[in-house]
Amino acid sequence: MNESLINPFTLSHPTAVQTSLFAGATFARFDPTGRFIAAARLNGSAEIWDLETRAPIRWLDGHVKTITSIDWSRNSRYLLTSSKDWNVLIWDLASVCDPPQRHSSIRFDAPVVSASFHPKNSQIVLVLLATGEAYVCDMRKKHRSRIELLETILDEGEDEDAPMRSPMTVARFEPTGKNIFVGTASGFLLVFNTRTKTMIARHKISGAGAMKGLDFAKSGRRLVTNSSDRTLRQFILPKYPDPPTEIELQNQTHVSFLDAELEPTHRFNDPINRTAWHAMCYSPDGEWLAGGAADPAGHKIYIWDISNDGQFASALDGGREPLVYLHWHPTRSSLASTTNQGSILIWHCPNPERWGAFAGGFEEVDENVEYEEREDEFDIEDEAVQFERKMKAEEEEVDIDTIVTGAQAAASFVGGSAGGLGKGTQSGNMGGAATPVAGGKPNARLMDLDSKFGSVGDEIVDVETGWAEEEPDGDLPGGWKMKVIMDNEAAEYY
Repeated sequence: MNESLINPFTLSHPTAVQTSLFAGATFARFDPTGRFIAAARLNGSAEIWDLETRAPIRWLDGHVKTITSIDWSRNSRYLLTSSKDWNVLIWDLASVCDPPQRHSSIRFDAPVVSASFHPKNSQIVLVLLATGEAYVCDMRKKHRSRIELLETILDEGEDEDAPMRSPMTVARFEPTGKNIFVGTASGFLLVFNTRTKTMIARHKISGAGAMKGLDFAKSGRRLVTNSSDRTLRQFILPKYPDPPTEIELQNQTHVSFLDAELEPTHRFNDPINRTAWHAMCYSPDGEWLAGGAADPAGHKIYIWDISNDGQFASALDGGREPLVYLHWHPTRSSLASTTNQGSILIWHCPNPERWGAFAGGFEEVDENVEYEEREDEFDIEDEAVQFERKMKAEEEEVDIDTIVTGAQAAASFVGGSAGGLGKGTQSGNMGGAATPVAGGKPNARLMDLDSKFGSVGDEIVDVETGWAEEEPDGDLPGGWKMKVIMDNEAAEYY
């Protein structure tokens, strides 16, 4: 098969501009499926573009000031927009009306810098205000609340010399949603438990200055930070302690937290021009890191090979319009970069056509040549010859005397192919002679091949995940459909 269709990241990172969308956008983000892209505009509206047709299909008009952030729910049904007008709006894209129906709205008493969904439930929203305060808003009926994230100060008291809390400048959920990472203006990285809203760790980043951005690899173990010293730092996150119990919280017992300095594994910067960074993002497999340079004279994207000890790979040039935002496609080797003039550049990795990969005897030639047909190549085979060949095939002996036991069938089932699935029964078939027997003993417990944990009864309950998935938000894969609108008066603008 064509290797580029199996895993495009075995080839390379994005290298060329595939298309340009003039959306008048301040920034743009792919949805989790990678088919749509949401663009925010200066006038407070947002648009959803279909990358297959390269046209806007939905218009979201609900803010009166500039949109500051956009986020998609895990299956793309809900879209979140925050704005300087102090509001956070959540849109239901399954709505058939135009414009889409507002699912909910959250009002604050200050401009909103950023907002994002919880990775497992869109009813939990993390909000950062321009005043340096971060809130977790839970809109579920049983957990409805709005709780501020407060840094734990050990020497806090009425003394005027007590340390002050530094303003929060960036806040993000980690990919699992278990913890919240918050960067401060004094160069600290605070870690909060999402369920209890208590601080479980604080890290000092030496020489970093004010934190400007955070991004996680898909695994959640690697973190890259952008700070005011014009350096991107990558960290391997430690294992954090469990959050305090409900009894400790009720008794207001002193809760300990991890207070340690994080040492970066890699530092990425521009040693010649000392350029700052507007945005950075990991590839879906975590093998590449892209940084969008804040170069006022050009559109520069720097890419590093993380799998090769963070070596610099290449620099992409997108023209003279400076870059303001950067986002990596969730599944492909593709980037979306936004210019200060509102254009969205879609980058891809052009793959040369290799026709020889489709057939073993296929040969590629540099120039067209006249094909010479063999004399008997397209001759029609005589029916008598075909009948004689079929009769010989039917006369071949078939082994019907060998009896295959359950243990032998299970062994052939597991070891029948490189992928672990042979020619035995299909996964999940718990009946018949080919049923796998645990340990070859008739009284042993049977193994359910569809079980997530490998055996029945060994299921591990994650308290954090269970709490987040209470009262599902209805964002199910394949459980909804977006209405596409092409005939709209706003489309005449494009």
